[in-house]
Amino acid sequence: MTSHLKEISKSIEAAQGESFLEELNRKWNDHNKALQMIRDILMYMDRTYIPSNHKTPVHELGLNLWRDNIIHSSKIQSRLLNTLLELVHRERTGEVIDRGLMRNIIKMLMDLGSAVYQEDFEKHFLEVSAEFYKVESQKFIECCDCGEYLKKAEKRLNEEIERVTHYLDAKSEIKITSVVEKEMIANHMPRLVHMENSGLVNMLLDDKYEDLGRMYNLFRRVPNGLLTIREVMTSHLRETGKQLVTDPERLKDPVEFVQRLLDEKDKYDSIINKAFSNDKTFQNALTNSFEYFINLNARSPEFISLFVDDKLRKGLKGVSEEDVEIILDKVMMLFRYLQEKDVFEKYYKQHLAKRLLSGKTVSDDAERSLIVKLKTECGYQFTSKLEGMFTDMKTSQDTMQGFYASHPELGEGPTLVVQVLTTGSWPTQPSSTCNLPSEMSALCEKFRSYYLGTHTGRRLSWQTNMGNADMKATFGKGQKHELNVSTYQMCVLMLFNNAERLNYKEIEQATEIPAPELKRCLQSMACVKGKNVLRKEPMSKDIGEEDAFFVNDKFSSKFYKVKIGTVVAQKESEPEKQETRQRVEEDRKPQIEAALVRIMKSRRVLDHNNLISEVTKQLQQRFLPNPTEIKKRIESLIERDFLERDNVDRKLYRYLA
Repeated sequence: MTSHLKEISKSIEAAQGESFLEELNRKWNDHNKALQMIRDILMYMDRTYIPSNHKTPVHELGLNLWRDNIIHSSKIQSRLLNTLLELVHRERTGEVIDRGLMRNIIKMLMDLGSAVYQEDFEKHFLEVSAEFYKVESQKFIECCDCGEYLKKAEKRLNEEIERVTHYLDAKSEIKITSVVEKEMIANHMPRLVHMENSGLVNMLLDDKYEDLGRMYNLFRRVPNGLLTIREVMTSHLRETGKQLVTDPERLKDPVEFVQRLLDEKDKYDSIINKAFSNDKTFQNALTNSFEYFINLNARSPEFISLFVDDKLRKGLKGVSEEDVEIILDKVMMLFRYLQEKDVFEKYYKQHLAKRLLSGKTVSDDAERSLIVKLKTECGYQFTSKLEGMFTDMKTSQDTMQGFYASHPELGEGPTLVVQVLTTGSWPTQPSSTCNLPSEMSALCEKFRSYYLGTHTGRRLSWQTNMGNADMKATFGKGQKHELNVSTYQMCVLMLFNNAERLNYKEIEQATEIPAPELKRCLQSMACVKGKNVLRKEPMSKDIGEEDAFFVNDKFSSKFYKVKIGTVVAQKESEPEKQETRQRVEEDRKPQIEAALVRIMKSRRVLDHNNLISEVTKQLQQRFLPNPTEIKKRIESLIERDFLERDNVDRKLYRYLA
C-alpha cells in the first residue's frame, strides 16, 4: 500500500492549478473505497487478532499511511495549506469558490484525526485571519464613521460563522469568531466609542437605536465591552443631567424642569429597551445617574410637587384614566430617586391643601391614586395625614348640611361654606386674623355656636388667609359681574360699598390684613390687566403706602364670571424656602432619635460608627440624615438618660432601660 500511495502522490503533485484539489479529492475517495474493501476482507483478523495483540486496526492503518505518504509528503503539505488559505482569502475578497470541494478536503483532514486538521490547517488559518482582519480593521476605522464600521464588523463576523457551517469544523467557530472580535472590536473599542461626530454619545443624542443595538451586540462579545459602553453612557448622562438641574434658565419653570427630566428618562428607557435588550446593568446605571443629578438640586422635591400640582389642577383634564396612571407612575419614579422624600411630603401637603380648599383638583380618583402609590412606597406614616385631609373635606360637607338644616332662616342673604380642618393633618399656616364684613362675621358666629354645640372640647380659629368668596358686583354703566376672589379681597371690596375712595392706610386699618398679604391682594385687583376692578393713584405696578384706591367704573369683561387671582409666586421666595427648610429639620430630629432608640434597644451596646451607619440605613427611605445631626441627637439622648457612654471606650454607647 505504501508504494501504491507513493505512485498516487506523484500523480497528485503533477496536477496543476485548480485541478490539484480535485485530483487530491478524487484519489482520497478511491483510497477510502479501497480501504473499506480491504477492511471487509480482513474483518475476522480485525476483530480477533488485532485487539488481542494490540495492533493498529486495518482502517486506521490505511488512514495513517495516507497521512504520512500523501498529506505529509514534502511537495504536497505546504502546497495544500497555501491552496486552502488562498481560497479562503479569495472568498473573503468577494470571489465565489467551490465550497463543496473545500468541504471534502477539510473533512479529509478531520477524518485523518483532529491533530492533522489543527496542525496542518486550523493553526495557520487563524494566524492568517488575524493578520487579514488587523489590516482590514485599520483601513475601515480610518475611512468609516462608527455606525458604518460596526456594520462592516458585524458582516465579517456573520461571514465567518457562515464559513464554518459550510466547510470548517464546528469547533473552529468559537476560535475564528474570537479572532474577528479581538481584531475588529476589542482592539478599537475606545476609539469607536469616542469617535468624533459618530461615537456612542452622538448615537445616544440622535436616538440611533439600530446602531446602538449593533454596538451592544458586538461589544458584549468581548471582555469589558459592555462596561465600556455603560461607563461612557453614564458619564454623558450625568453631565447632561447636571446641566439640566443646575441651569438657572431652566429653573424658572418648575413644571418644564420636571417634564424635561421625565423626557430624558423616557428617552433612555427607550434606548435600553430597544437597543440594549433591557439589560439590568444598564437600568441600574440609569437609576444611579438619575439619583446622582436629581439630588444635586436642593429644590427638586419642591419642583416635583409643583409638577404634580400643575397636572392635578389642570394638566390632566380630558386625559384617560390609563394615561393619568402612566403620568403618576412616572412622578413616583422620580420621587424614588429623591434622597429627601420628607421635603417632598412637606410641599406636597401644602399644594394638596390648596387644591382641596380651592376645589381646584381635576379628579379625586387621581389624587387618591397618587396617595395610594405614596403609601405603598413609604408606608402608612407617610400618608396618614394626607388621608386625614380628604376625611376633613368629607366631614365638612356633612357639617354644612347639618348647619343649614338647623338654620332654615339663612336661605336668603350670603351663603357660608366652612371647611373644618384638623390642626395636625393640614400644613400649619400662621393664623392671621382680619376684620370680616359685618354680614359675614354674624354668619361666622352662628356657625361657631352651632359647631361647638355639636362637638365638645374643640376650639375653632378662622383661617381667613385660606378662604375664597363669590361676590356679585355692579359697575358704573350698570354692567354686572360675578367676581371670584379671596377672603382678603372680599374684605377690601366690601369697604367700597360705603366709600368712594380709600387710601392704603385706611384699608389696612379697616381690615387689619397683614401688610404683605394686603399689598399682594390690592396689586391683583388694581394692577392686573383685565382683572382691574379697582383703580389706584398714582398708577404703578407696586403698591405704596400713600396710594389711593377707588372702584374702576369702566371695568368690563366678556365673561360674566371673573376670577381674580392673587399675585403669588409659584415657587417659594427665599425666606419661605428657609422657613420650610427649618420646619423639615425640626421634624427630622424626633425621627432620628426614634431610630437611635430602636437600634440601641435591640443591640444594647454599639460603637459610634456602626450606630451612625445603622441610623442612616434605617432613615434613607425618607431622607439622608446628616452625621453631625445624628451626633447631636446622640448627645441629647445621653443627657436625657436614654443612652450612656462606656467608661473605658468613649466611642461605645450602652442603652439604658
